[in-house]
Amino acid sequence: MKQKSTDPDFETAKRLRVIRTAKGLSQRKLAKLAGVGSGTISLIEAGATQPSVALLKKILQGVDISLGYFFSFDLKDADKVFFRQKEHRDVGAPGVSYFLIAGERQNRKIQMLLEEYGPGTDSGRSELSHKGEECAVVISGQLEVTVNGETAVLGPGDAYYFDSELPHRFRNTGETQCVVVSACTPSTF
Repeated sequence: MKQKSTDPDFETAKRLRVIRTAKGLSQRKLAKLAGVGSGTISLIEAGATQPSVALLKKILQGVDISLGYFFSFDLKDADKVFFRQKEHRDVGAPGVSYFLIAGERQNRKIQMLLEEYGPGTDSGRSELSHKGEECAVVISGQLEVTVNGETAVLGPGDAYYFDSELPHRFRNTGETQCVVVSACTPSTF
């Protein structure tokens, strides 16, 4: 039976998928960060199970997202073409903003983010890894990018492009805010 957008299981599944893909995580990596079974995220995103509040909170703590934020950002089914700045949803953590472009669109093939890193902030406790490819251009500030053990500090106009399955991490090494526009092909939506 096909789920409808008003079904609470569907809404939770869709929200979790949007958050996970915006963070550039595979289902397995999110499960590991959250300390839950490897099939848990898959079951929730498929709408096969509705997590308890305690379980959902535990999962969201793995990506530094509050329960309040999780249920407050808008999800729309429309295939909009244009998105105003106020519509970009921040799925980041304290000190780091990941503004997801067109987050409410279903079946997106590209994940695009406007990223803002405060001085000294980074992409998280552990390296990221997921299927797909990833690229970005630094707009302002400095961004230290580590991919598969190789590190470079990038400035305005500098860019990166790599296979997202390689372990990677990002850190603002400068004293001012760093702004990056990135795109990647997430493994699932």
